[in-house]
Amino acid sequence: MKKLLSKFSLTGLMGLLMMGFSHIAMSEEMAAVVEEIATINSGDTAWMIMATILVLVMAIPGLALFYGGLVRSKNMLSVLMQVFVTFSMMSVIWVLWGYSLAFSEGPYNDYVGGLSLAFLSGITGDSISGTIPEFVFVTFQLTFFALTPALIVGAFAERIKFSSLLVFLAAWGTLVYAPICHMVWGGGIISQMGAVDFAGGTVVHINAGIAALVGALVLGKRIGYGKESMAPHNLPFTMIGASLLWAGWFGFNVGSELAADGTAGLVMINTQVAAASGVLGWIAMEWIAKGKPSMLGGASGAIAGLVAITPACAVVGPLGAIVLGIIASIIAYWAVTSLKIALGYDDSLDVFGIHGVAGIVGALGLAILMSPQFGGAGYDDGVSMISQFVVQAKSIGITVVWCGVFSYILFKIIDATMGLRVSEEDERTGLDSTSHGETAYRS
Repeated sequence: MKKLLSKFSLTGLMGLLMMGFSHIAMSEEMAAVVEEIATINSGDTAWMIMATILVLVMAIPGLALFYGGLVRSKNMLSVLMQVFVTFSMMSVIWVLWGYSLAFSEGPYNDYVGGLSLAFLSGITGDSISGTIPEFVFVTFQLTFFALTPALIVGAFAERIKFSSLLVFLAAWGTLVYAPICHMVWGGGIISQMGAVDFAGGTVVHINAGIAALVGALVLGKRIGYGKESMAPHNLPFTMIGASLLWAGWFGFNVGSELAADGTAGLVMINTQVAAASGVLGWIAMEWIAKGKPSMLGGASGAIAGLVAITPACAVVGPLGAIVLGIIASIIAYWAVTSLKIALGYDDSLDVFGIHGVAGIVGALGLAILMSPQFGGAGYDDGVSMISQFVVQAKSIGITVVWCGVFSYILFKIIDATMGLRVSEEDERTGLDSTSHGETAYRS
């Protein structure tokens, strides 16, 4: 014992004592941190409730009015009905099994969750997700699940059976959206790859865009497409809808931070300037190509900019957001004016051309613009611009293949059993009266 003590000076013993006390202090600090993490933050919770409401407004009335104004007057109510009922149906499905498939663990966890949280089993008012009640998180994610299928509606507007649409979207949400959501945000394969998708570039926009393209190809063109006038019947409605989408997008993007903090502030400014630059990019292209900028072009550019910034909004700087908005709007303009004609498909309201194409631009572009030299957040250790770009491309590829294959199978099964299109007579008359027995306007 004396030999042991002789090896330590008084200073050494004091050091050991201080280390002991510091370990105790650190343990107490760690316990306090754990306790703090498990406590609801009222500020974060209040913001997330508001963000959820903003996303809801994006769909109804935002998306409904945006799409409604773009179709012919005889189909106005049919589009409003499709968006309104889709949003309602998907909300229920999310609670029954959608949330569980997206955010629980399952036997095939790389690709989809299980059913342990079906019917929101085990979640109570005391359950916490991060710093907010889990029910708030569930509802926030519900709005994404309900909005994404509603986006697809625009691809085959004016010609699809209402019953077939609902069956397709219910199955699509289960077999496509929930697995892709799990792969990206639920710990699945895309997340494991290190892909960046802050608020839904792959989960929402590329997903919806590919399903829209497949649907447009399977259903075929509208009667008279390319021969008869199919101009939007009410551009003021479209402008109002686009403006509501723009405002609601702050809930969509900023809300995805799940907190009221500095990152939320970055996402906010990026969302605003990307949309604004998208407007400028699109109308510049119209001015050059047609000699006149249009209101529809401005609205389309805003949506293209918003779509592109969605996956990137937390990792690029404001300058990068402006660049992304401009580039996305230019490429989306090309997609809806040239690519669609070259490929010969009838995507009624350009869901693929705007959401699909701009979503791909955003998902790939962030790999470049997140570089610190462009004002971005930088890369994780061991990750370069090129390797991040490759990962982003892989994540897009997985989404395109998964969504494309399942969407095609679902469309073909429904077409063979229920039929996808309304009759030629009903299509010519308009879906407002033939499918719903109503008209939007008095004659």
